Amino acid sequence: MAKKILVVDDKKELRTLLEQYLSQEGFAVVTAGDGQQALFAARQEKPDLIILDLMMPEMGGYEFLRIYSREADTPTIILTAKLEENDKVLGLELGADDYITKPFSMRELAARVRAVLRRAEKATVEQDILRAADITLDRSGRAVTVGVKPVDLTPSEFDLLATMMAAPGRAFSRLELLERLQGSAYEGYGRTIDVHIRNLRAKIEPDDAQPRYIETVYGIGYRFAPQRR
Repeated sequence: MAKKILVVDDKKELRTLLEQYLSQEGFAVVTAGDGQQALFAARQEKPDLIILDLMMPEMGGYEFLRIYSREADTPTIILTAKLEENDKVLGLELGADDYITKPFSMRELAARVRAVLRRAEKATVEQDILRAADITLDRSGRAVTVGVKPVDLTPSEFDLLATMMAAPGRAFSRLELLERLQGSAYEGYGRTIDVHIRNLRAKIEPDDAQPRYIETVYGIGYRFAPQRR
């Protein structure tokens, strides 16, 4: 069955162009012209991935993300004409998995779509259940609990945590973590990993100001702290 993509942009010409191109690439495409329409479409259609413009009338992309990310962890790629770093960071902080700046090539967008979908769906033959202290991560069920409390993670956050929990004590560089998420061809945005790590700490750490699990390795990147017995 074709993966379903929700395209959200206030410019009809771009929506039509994306719908035509992605349909030719084998995806089923649903479109919406603003965040309000996108909420209705997402709730009805249950898309596998959302391509989301940030600056729209009625309800913009930021507000859509704030609302819908509480309801589902659907992978999201941001479309933005803005070049400011803060706009990209805010989108990532609200749960987006990737971003692409207008203007962009259709081939690049399709490649990003496939990379994010692969990451969200990736089947693994590695150990299904990872445990450290009071964190339990179920790879096959894509579920994480801290103590007895389920924790909702985005696909990127889940994969980052799984990567580091599988090798406690190993320091991963930001580039290596980006490549684990996006593939070796990905031209990474340096702060993407930092934003995902900050979000992840806020969800799993007892005190994210003094991380117990995900440690910063200065000059390198991050590691999952080995748990002392």
